[in-house]
Amino acid sequence: MILQTKIIKNTKQIIGMSKLTSFFKRDISLPFKLKQKRLATSKQKKIIALFNNLFSSGFHLVEIISFLDRSLLLEKDYVSLMHTGLAQGRSFSEMMDNLGFSSSIVTQLSLAELHGNLHLSLGKIEEYLDNLAKVKKKLIEVATYPVILLAFLLLIMLGLRNYLLPQLDSSNIATLVISNLPQIFLGLALTLGLISLTGLIFYRKSRKISVFSFLAKFPFLGVFVQSYLTAYYAREWGNMISQGLELTQIFQMMQEQGNPLFREIGFDLEQSLQDGNEFSKVVQNYSFFRRELGLIIEYGEVKSKLGSELEIYAEKTWESFFTRVNRTMNLVQPLVFIFVALLIVLLYAAMLLPMYQNMEVNF
Repeated sequence: MILQTKIIKNTKQIIGMSKLTSFFKRDISLPFKLKQKRLATSKQKKIIALFNNLFSSGFHLVEIISFLDRSLLLEKDYVSLMHTGLAQGRSFSEMMDNLGFSSSIVTQLSLAELHGNLHLSLGKIEEYLDNLAKVKKKLIEVATYPVILLAFLLLIMLGLRNYLLPQLDSSNIATLVISNLPQIFLGLALTLGLISLTGLIFYRKSRKISVFSFLAKFPFLGVFVQSYLTAYYAREWGNMISQGLELTQIFQMMQEQGNPLFREIGFDLEQSLQDGNEFSKVVQNYSFFRRELGLIIEYGEVKSKLGSELEIYAEKTWESFFTRVNRTMNLVQPLVFIFVALLIVLLYAAMLLPMYQNMEVNF
């Protein structure tokens, strides 16, 4: 009995040492380098454009990855990861996910692999990323100068708070605001952080259908949520229906995707279809879709050209979405300038009001 206990004890020690040895032998740099920051939109667009061109020219995946290795378009770590994924038999969408592509792009690629028209999907993804890159570039151009001006002005106000304002009368509102400026900004930052944290917890613990239905009710944000999701789902449904897939097959495919909203909608639509409800009526019940989407589906089913109607409608909705985003970007700069102007007026008031008060006292 004592001998058996010693054997068990020695065996546990050997297993523990082997686990410890294997832990220290791991390449701990790989997870930190590759698991992973998302690729920039511009780089995602370049990679998608490259794959689109090479796929359309008749190249297969192995040849494309070999070309990526020679072209230095991607870092060596990412290309090595693609080689590993290829050796493990992973799909194209899984490899793009490991590279750092956004979840929406990965979902589109996964669906394209299922319905078979990868080239068409790559072209539409490239166009979407091109529009997204333009929006980001526009935002940077519009916001850079006002933000620099605002930062410079805040530094001046902090300097005045520490050196000039202590010598002035602090009884007026402007002086009080500038004196308490750090506390005001800290309070705003904490409030925004708390709201963001609450929203993140709500998003993770709630059904995604409920989350996006809630977001769609916001006066300003809701329009963007509706436009984006309507264009996104109309395009994917149109692609799959045009490839000859039945609605039941499409809804089952949706439940196999990594996007949680995609899975929930797929499950919900499949259950509704089994209960005898019409596709168009169920879609109209989702508040995060435009009402037009249900009407387009109903019209397409009547005319027996649902796939093409959804694709045309999706293109128009994407165009409307990015037009609205660009208009919003054009409003950013004037709003920031108005805020800067208010701060300048506040600054002058803080300096001049005590002077006028002193002049009145002297007279």
